[in-house]
Amino acid sequence: MNFFITGVAGFIGFHLSRKILSMGHRVIGVDNVNDYYDVRLKKARLKRLKDFSHFDFHKIDIAKQREMKRLERILAKTDYAIHLAAQAGVRYSFENPDAYIHSNITGQISFLETCNRIPQLRHVIYASSSSVYGSNVKQPFSVKDKVENPKSLYGATKIIGEIIASNYSERYKMPTTGFRFFTVYGPWGRPDMAAYIFTKKIIEGKTIEVFNHGKMKRDFTFIDDIVDGIIQYIQKISSEKRSKIDHKVYNLGNNKSEKLNDFILVIENTLDIRAKKKFLPLQPGDVEKTFADVRESSRDFNFSPKTTIKEGIPKFIHWYRDYHKA
Repeated sequence: MNFFITGVAGFIGFHLSRKILSMGHRVIGVDNVNDYYDVRLKKARLKRLKDFSHFDFHKIDIAKQREMKRLERILAKTDYAIHLAAQAGVRYSFENPDAYIHSNITGQISFLETCNRIPQLRHVIYASSSSVYGSNVKQPFSVKDKVENPKSLYGATKIIGEIIASNYSERYKMPTTGFRFFTVYGPWGRPDMAAYIFTKKIIEGKTIEVFNHGKMKRDFTFIDDIVDGIIQYIQKISSEKRSKIDHKVYNLGNNKSEKLNDFILVIENTLDIRAKKKFLPLQPGDVEKTFADVRESSRDFNFSPKTTIKEGIPKFIHWYRDYHKA
């Protein structure tokens, strides 16, 4: 099969592309390789993907239709399009809102416009986020819940992205599916995420900032479980004679809300170093708790996350020490 994947230099995009390539499929990958975080990490991911002969990379800003149109001939035989390029980060959305409009809204439209011109495309998959649930009180978060009160511009752009996908699905008879990811961590993870920040500072003997006085809870989800879930969904829809022409969203989370203090404790125990902690109030845009209801994902494509933080964090730290020679 032929896959068109955006955001291949990113955390999830890299892992998913590597898995699909290892299964023998072809991947046409795009990424703008921006400097939101260390470009060297993105280039190191790309280097590993380029080891596969059936990986074809193009450095492109997906929000620019003129650049995307250059790919149309190459994409003509694409079976599945997976959109993982985005401007991530809750707090950064307060500092640079334009980046989120450009990548997450204009980019979503540009991607779907491109998909609409691929003649044999079977299905479109895109990344959403648990941030769409915002200030919702009911737990666990269900895809049946209303998403009307995002706590950040990032969350708002993800809600708009889902609305845009739903519109394209209805208007152009384009099957689309969005995955709401919950706090993904693991090897090759982003430097702005908790596992990376805490590990780096603890090793360096620096003080870590623990917000909401440590009372935060997150549905920490290991990257392999996320990738397995997406692959299982692709296998399910590829077994169907024809994808249903509709728009769906699913939660992909660990189905377990963990205390931030417990997450930190596993990092400390794995490193065998006690962290210096500074407890602070809840930050603007943050929520106290996330918790994924994955019943629909389990029912429809047998999604079953298996990795506990006691299993996943040591795998991340092993990669971190190897990558940074720490």
